[in-house]
Amino acid sequence: MDAVLEDLARHWWLYAAIPFIAALIGYVTKRVAIEMMFKPLEFAGIKPFLGWQGVVPKHGGRMAAVATELLTSNLLDVKEVFRRIDPAIITREIEQPLLKAVDEVAREVLEKHHPRLWEVMPTMAQELLIKQVQSSTPRLVREFMEEMTENLDEVLDFQHMTVQRLTRDKKLLVRLIRETSRPEMAFIARTGIYFGFGLGVVQAIVWAVTKEPWVLPIFGGCIGLLTDWLAIKLIFVPREPVRVGRVILQGKFQRRRAEVAHQYGEMIANEILTVPNLLDAVLRGPRSDRLYALVERLVAQAVDEQASVAKPMVAMAVGGQRLREIKQAAARTALERLPPTIRHAEGYLTEAMDVAKIVERRMLGLTPLEFEGLLRPAFRQDEWKLIAVGGLIGFLVGELQVLLMLH
Repeated sequence: MDAVLEDLARHWWLYAAIPFIAALIGYVTKRVAIEMMFKPLEFAGIKPFLGWQGVVPKHGGRMAAVATELLTSNLLDVKEVFRRIDPAIITREIEQPLLKAVDEVAREVLEKHHPRLWEVMPTMAQELLIKQVQSSTPRLVREFMEEMTENLDEVLDFQHMTVQRLTRDKKLLVRLIRETSRPEMAFIARTGIYFGFGLGVVQAIVWAVTKEPWVLPIFGGCIGLLTDWLAIKLIFVPREPVRVGRVILQGKFQRRRAEVAHQYGEMIANEILTVPNLLDAVLRGPRSDRLYALVERLVAQAVDEQASVAKPMVAMAVGGQRLREIKQAAARTALERLPPTIRHAEGYLTEAMDVAKIVERRMLGLTPLEFEGLLRPAFRQDEWKLIAVGGLIGFLVGELQVLLMLH
């Protein structure tokens, strides 16, 4: 015992350094584990054995599917979102660009598909025809919105849109998870310091008694392993508040439910379920042909109504086949002009849909287990690798400690 005390007195600064080095091990292993979750976006190294790709971007498709499933099953009813849109207000918001678009579509289609008929028509007759078409446009917009909302599943594959958006843009998927879990990541790093320091005190005592060279690397590895594992667990459990004396214990992510719900809702509204993204999904998504069929049918009805009085004469002058081509061309051109026209109502649409508030409200109503599912998949896949890397780094730093103590 005297020899141990003498050694402690002679090399006190080395023993005092052990807990601090252990705290540093705990912190560094946590920071490395956190960065390994998100970086690099693409595989770096020699495939398939040597190298790494961030856990989140590597499993982006699966994580995007999980996030989408949570979004569509628990957080958002897309039909409900669309029902919040008032066709009358949309028509008012886009009135001028809509009238201009109708004028351009009518002139372009008739000039292209029946130039002779258009040329021989007096200017007054041309303008009258355009005005008639324009006068029926508000009703056409209302019918279009009502039919699209009623048959939304037929024209919009929301799951496909969301998964594609998240997998195509890996930075967005990483940001969605990282931004909503930033305090948890900082918590993981801090716990490495506290747990590492405590284990370092034990480590110093064991080294003083045994002088066993394997003590420091083994303890370093254990610090890396245990603190990584424990930090991840403390994010999620306990799910419900547990009172221990005057202290209330609950997983950090669960305690931040209100903050996370607000932040997540804002990101979904601003990054995924935006007006441009929805337009792109219905115009270019896997069900875009059904949207075209809907528009073609409504346009055909409008054309028939305008020509109803003189339909036999129109059919004779234009021809049945040419009339069908005109209807199809009008539908295609109308869809082409839809994005720049609807852009004038983007502010109203974003406000009316109010996606952020809907998602936030629904998230606050999730069970603790469902809420955990928002972030847990990011850790569950390859979690053991992150913990193993923490242990390996801890072991190597412990080996460096041995060299310091012996030399």
